[in-house]
Amino acid sequence: MTDYIIGVSDPRQWHSENLKLNKDHYASCLIRLGGARMITDIANDIGVGVHFNPFVSCNNKMVKYGVVRMHDLIQDILGWERFYLSGRLQKPVNILMDNLDIKSVNSVNLKAATSAALLLLPSKFTEEDLYAKICSLSYTGDLRMLFAEDKNKVNNIVQGQFHLFEEMYKPFLEEYEAKNLLRFSLAGDKQVNIFQDCGLSAASTLVSSLPSSIRSEMAMKLGEKRILDDSGRVRQQVVIGSKEQAAECMQRLVRRKVMFSSTRQAVAGLLTAGAVHGVRYVANKMRKAWKSWV
Repeated sequence: MTDYIIGVSDPRQWHSENLKLNKDHYASCLIRLGGARMITDIANDIGVGVHFNPFVSCNNKMVKYGVVRMHDLIQDILGWERFYLSGRLQKPVNILMDNLDIKSVNSVNLKAATSAALLLLPSKFTEEDLYAKICSLSYTGDLRMLFAEDKNKVNNIVQGQFHLFEEMYKPFLEEYEAKNLLRFSLAGDKQVNIFQDCGLSAASTLVSSLPSSIRSEMAMKLGEKRILDDSGRVRQQVVIGSKEQAAECMQRLVRRKVMFSSTRQAVAGLLTAGAVHGVRYVANKMRKAWKSWV
């Protein structure tokens, strides 16, 4: 089932119009109980601002499409406020229409994901290790990974789209190489080994590229200080004792965000998909998970 994300200015109005055109995409109970208002209220108050319609037939293919307010999407991309759609956009996607230049906005998200992954990785690792760590960020703490997801999901995503990951993250790896934070070495089997500076200064640089919501919470736990940046402006910097300390703190915060958001979205999904679609979706997920374990 192919996933689509549709960013709109007013989800309630969009669903109201879509109900007139594609009423069969929605659970009948939602239509009876409140229509577009009920759909958006559940998405915003119970879920994380996204309403999904699964099992929709389109051009002889099965699709699932989610509808989100563009403002909420941009906030999540830039700040990891909910770390839901921003996590999806850290993996290869095909942008079909982009009126607000989301591709450029998402570069902030990709650089933050690179920094977060580097904090979690040792001094030596492979390029595939890096992309796997980036990919795993949005699954860390997701309760569905315990029983309703393929245990090989991360590796399957990375290995199946390795060259797309290379293309996405090349600018940020080159930037960090220019700053002497990374060094690359080609192994005999054409595998790229990466060496990183694990010193305190390098770790502080990585932390500074994390989203503001993560840095603020890290500062509350680890402390902060004022410094002058290269342009002469005063800014706040998280005080860290070591790379390991920063990584552990950041990972706990990301895990909590993912756990909270994935649980909320799962509950909202069960409420809005209807009994038949809800059971069918969960059953499909659990069947794939079971196959990966046995």
